Amino acid sequence: MGEGDPALTDQQESLEGMSAEDLENYETEMELQLYREYRDVVGLFSYVVETERRFYLANQVDLQVRSADGEVYFEVVMSDAWVWDVYRPARFVKAVKVVTFKDVNVEELSPNELQLPKSGGFGTTA
Repeated sequence: MGEGDPALTDQQESLEGMSAEDLENYETEMELQLYREYRDVVGLFSYVVETERRFYLANQVDLQVRSADGEVYFEVVMSDAWVWDVYRPARFVKAVKVVTFKDVNVEELSPNELQLPKSGGFGTTA
């Protein structure tokens, strides 16, 4: 086997041989688990940060606009963060630094926005 994250390698091996339907069901279940985790942790954070590749929750965010050779880019440094990534085994991270030429959206959460329904919502039926 090649180098890399052993947890991801184990996941990849366990997905081999699955039917398309099994794989779709697995991915749906993983997304539902991720949403539930998000719902459980969103109240712990003060900011939502969206980049072109990821969605983060964080308690500290520093967004800097930089330029080099006439190009403008963004540098985002976050601490005490949570990453929305279904394939990442550990979503809580101490520090994150993102450098991107794409848009970055940073929103401060108000206490009212932190209230998500504990039942119903994503992936449930009445």
